[in-house]
Amino acid sequence: MKLASLKRGGRDGTLVVVSKDLARYVIAADVAASLQQVLENWEPMHLPLQTLSSQLDEGTLKGEALNITELAAPLPRAYQWLDGSAYLTHVERVRNARGAEMPPSFLEDPLMYQGGSDSFLGPRDEIVAENEEWGIDFESEVAVVVDDVLMGIGVEEAEPHIKLLMLVNDVSLRNLIPGELAKGFGFLHGKPPTAFSPVAVTPDELGNAWRGSKVNHPLETRLNGQLVGRPNAGADMQFDFSRLVSHAAKTRPLSAGTIIGSGTVSNADVTAGISCLAERRVLEIIESGNATTPFLHYGDRVQIDMYDESGQSIFGSIDQVVGPWRR
Repeated sequence: MKLASLKRGGRDGTLVVVSKDLARYVIAADVAASLQQVLENWEPMHLPLQTLSSQLDEGTLKGEALNITELAAPLPRAYQWLDGSAYLTHVERVRNARGAEMPPSFLEDPLMYQGGSDSFLGPRDEIVAENEEWGIDFESEVAVVVDDVLMGIGVEEAEPHIKLLMLVNDVSLRNLIPGELAKGFGFLHGKPPTAFSPVAVTPDELGNAWRGSKVNHPLETRLNGQLVGRPNAGADMQFDFSRLVSHAAKTRPLSAGTIIGSGTVSNADVTAGISCLAERRVLEIIESGNATTPFLHYGDRVQIDMYDESGQSIFGSIDQVVGPWRR
C-alpha cells in the first residue's frame, strides 16, 4: 500500500491512496482525513485503505491522475523526527578526514539526533538557503514511520511497530554545523527543513527486499542529471531499523507518526558512489589531502530514487532544485 498527502486540506494535507505504479490516486476521506490520523488508529484504518489500494491497482476504482507537484511530504509535519547514523562507513570516513579515530562505542551505540519536524518539504519543493556559503548539501536516506511505541521496547519487539517507509533528503548546511557542534549542544541552524519522497509505503510493498529490518535495494542519487551514487541501503548498515527504534525509545515512548531516519546511506565499496557531497569531499581529502568538489549552488538539481527489480520507482523520486531564500 502506498499513501501520500495532497497539498490541500490544512497543514496536515489530504490523505490519498496511490496506485502501485504511482500513476493514479484516490482521496481516502471516508477512512481518514490525514496520514497522522491513520497512524494513530492503524488497526481499524489500514484494512479499508488496503481495500482502496487493491481496487485502484485492479482497475475497479479509476481514481485520478497523480501529479507529484501537488503532493506534500507524506507527513507534512510530525510530532517527532529522529535521524540516526547507521552507516558507520560514512561516520568513519568523515572522522578519518579530520584525523580522528572512531570510538569503539560507535559500534554498539547508535548515533541519533532530533531534528525539526514542524514543517517538512514536499518531494518537489525547492531547497532554499539565504547564502550559498553555508555549504548546502543533500543527504540521501531511508526512514521508517512508527505507531505508538512503549518506552524501553526491545529490539525483537520493535519491527511490528514499523508501519511505513519513505525516502529522505536530509538537507544540511555543512559550513554552519562545525560551529554549532563546538558549542556541545547539537544541530539547529545546520539542519533546515527535510524533504521526503512522494509516497510512504507499507513494508510488504518491498517484498523480499524488506528483510532483517533493512531496505535491501540500491538508493540512487543524481546531481544535475548525473549519477553520483547507488549504494545498497541494506549493506553496511550497522544498526537496522528495529535497533534504531529501540534506541530511540530507550528513555521515552514514541508517539504514532514518529519518523526515524537511517542516516546517509554509505557502502564500504567506494565504487557505489556517494549519498552526500560531504562524503565525496572526505574521500578527496583522504586521497589527495584536499577537497575539490563544491557544495550545492543555486540552480543545482538533486534527485533521489529507489527502484524495484522491474525498474519501477517504489517511492517516487525526490526531485528538488536549490534556490535563494526570499523574504
